[in-house]
Amino acid sequence: MSLSERGPIGVFDSGYGGLTILRDFRRLLPEYDYIYLGDNARAPYGNRSFELVYEFTAQAVNHLFEQGCPLVILACNTASAKALRTIQVQDLPEIDPTRRVLGVIRPTIERLPELTTTGHIGVLATPGTVLSRSYTLETEKLFPEMKVTEKACPMWVPLVENGEADMPGADYFVRKYIDAILLEDPEIDTLILGCTHYPMLYPKIRAYVPERISVVPQGNLVAESLKDYLKRHPEMDSRLTRNGTTIYETTEATFKFDTISSLFLQSPVSSVQIPL
Repeated sequence: MSLSERGPIGVFDSGYGGLTILRDFRRLLPEYDYIYLGDNARAPYGNRSFELVYEFTAQAVNHLFEQGCPLVILACNTASAKALRTIQVQDLPEIDPTRRVLGVIRPTIERLPELTTTGHIGVLATPGTVLSRSYTLETEKLFPEMKVTEKACPMWVPLVENGEADMPGADYFVRKYIDAILLEDPEIDTLILGCTHYPMLYPKIRAYVPERISVVPQGNLVAESLKDYLKRHPEMDSRLTRNGTTIYETTEATFKFDTISSLFLQSPVSSVQIPL
């Protein structure tokens, strides 16, 4: 792609969770065009190895580049934790140094000073994200005085993707992980939902978290970060098309994707199945 060519913003997730990020992008930046790609056929990524998550994510990013996206957002904490750095440092200089791939972890951490008073942060995430320690390591770089406690919640994504987020059976698993992380650090005053699926469980999470503790979904933070990024990088902003459109792509059956995505977005979705 030459600098004169323009295209949509690519938004990638291993499954459906990134739709919560896309929803906030479209709310805050409705004029832009988006392509959302969900690798639903190979989801979830949370328990997969670093090598496999990188391989799958790189394939998705390359596909979105082929679709004309100058900018791709990894709207997936696992992909951001396990693949983003390698793609940025190793792949982009060879593919096209004028394109950009951004994640969701750093934009969240950059806002921590506004969110916490005790400096004690809890992160609820997938096993893969917790294993990477990305939230802890990034926080140590920016705010070494803060303490981060990460807790894996392996049952939360299956609950969401199987339509159980509102069901009574979900309460046990929601309360289990919240009690565990608060037992580990009772001084936590801010809980980050470090997986893009977790906002679908927000009402239950909020019900089991003490009122003194803030529960923070990422979508709005990442959307505000993207808006600020485009303001600071007019050379990228000028390459993005603005017709207010969204294309949905999935590696799974479109009927399944459309049905579940409609629950996430509270509006009808019509997708296209693509190979990776």
